[in-house]
Amino acid sequence: MKNDEFWDQFLDMIHSKLNDISYTTWFKDIKLDSISQNHIIINVGNTFRKKHITAFYMDLIEETIDSISNNNYTFEIICDEDKAKTLEIPIYKEEPEVFVLPKIKDTSSNLKPEQTFDNFVVGDSNRFAQTVSLSVAEQPGKLYNPLFLYGKSGLGKTHLMNAIGNYIKENSNKSVLYVGCDEFINDFTQLNKKGEDNLEAIQQFKNKYRNIDVLIIDDIQLFRGASKTQTEFFTTFNFLHDSGKQIILSSDSSPDDMNYLEERLKTRFAWGLQANITPPDYNLKVNILKNKVIGTEVGNLIKPEVFDYIANNCESDVRHLEGAINRLLALTAMYSPKEINLEFAQENLKEDFNSSMYITNNVTKIQKAVAEYFDLTVDNLKSKKRVANINNARQIAMYICKMTTEETIEKIGREFHRDHSTVLHACEKIDKEIKTNEELRRQIKEIKEKIAN
Repeated sequence: MKNDEFWDQFLDMIHSKLNDISYTTWFKDIKLDSISQNHIIINVGNTFRKKHITAFYMDLIEETIDSISNNNYTFEIICDEDKAKTLEIPIYKEEPEVFVLPKIKDTSSNLKPEQTFDNFVVGDSNRFAQTVSLSVAEQPGKLYNPLFLYGKSGLGKTHLMNAIGNYIKENSNKSVLYVGCDEFINDFTQLNKKGEDNLEAIQQFKNKYRNIDVLIIDDIQLFRGASKTQTEFFTTFNFLHDSGKQIILSSDSSPDDMNYLEERLKTRFAWGLQANITPPDYNLKVNILKNKVIGTEVGNLIKPEVFDYIANNCESDVRHLEGAINRLLALTAMYSPKEINLEFAQENLKEDFNSSMYITNNVTKIQKAVAEYFDLTVDNLKSKKRVANINNARQIAMYICKMTTEETIEKIGREFHRDHSTVLHACEKIDKEIKTNEELRRQIKEIKEKIAN
């Protein structure tokens, strides 16, 4: 059997034994490095993937190789950084024997079933967080414990935490509890209000937060000013961690920036892995929007420039993106337009964006802002000069005019002493470049901020 045939069969069989998410994350991009005599070398790319595959998929790889080959192959996993190194399989210590509280009743997981890995849109800003979250979901309590996700509100932390919980519930018999930090604080506060005769309440509290396999707590920045609750959480954390139970936490900032947290809690959080989620870039925002309308009746009615318009005006918040597209869908159901074009979106989404920008924007104001940004004059932008720096600024100005005003292409052209075809060409050029040019996206964002002020 030829090497490429062997490898195709190997990947197909691996895929048949895993769900699409796990296969795509861990195996889709790995390569057959070499086959010599009875030894196979598999290059998995990076050290992170190597660590995970060698920890959790060695038996699957061995079984797959044996099933498609008559030879007794040995194999090793390498990455780009250690092609010449020998495979080292991590060894995990046995979990300590601990006292487990008796179950009184099954606690609701509180998970949102609609938030899964399948509908979490991945981009550069959240790829690492998604990958480690899937790792935890596949092997809870064994690899990254605790998992600490942090980033500004509305970037997908809650979605990922629910995705982990839903994956674990679907693929194992482990018990999962998802709560907001405010619920934990409230439960503990109510416990103290019951006075000294609260043994039953204490037992109920412990059963809720300790008699589980996976504890997920969202928005732990709410621990600010709750010192007694922090002490109780420290005790709960230790109990679960010593029992080999998975802990997943989220916050709007990293533990190092949470000065109000007890140092011993910060130390515990450092035991596992911290993953930052940053604001989505342009491409991810467009993909999120497109994913939102997949399977809807109006999905085919939306013109590409509408996605561009929303992505360019929702600067950083995924919730803002989803809110804008939801409003557009609702208005579409109300008015039943034949198509959802840029003009329809601009007219109906004014209130979703910075209203002052769209009320006060006009071509003259944009021309002035662009000229000042690039140290030019408005006359330069309107001139016939085709010097590179002037032409570039002119095209950016035309693009911003089209995206943020209600003026027609013809009107914009007249303001720049150009015909409508020149404006269209400029807008198409900038629209294409902005998808891959981070510097251009930054310039346009700064100009728009300048216009809004």
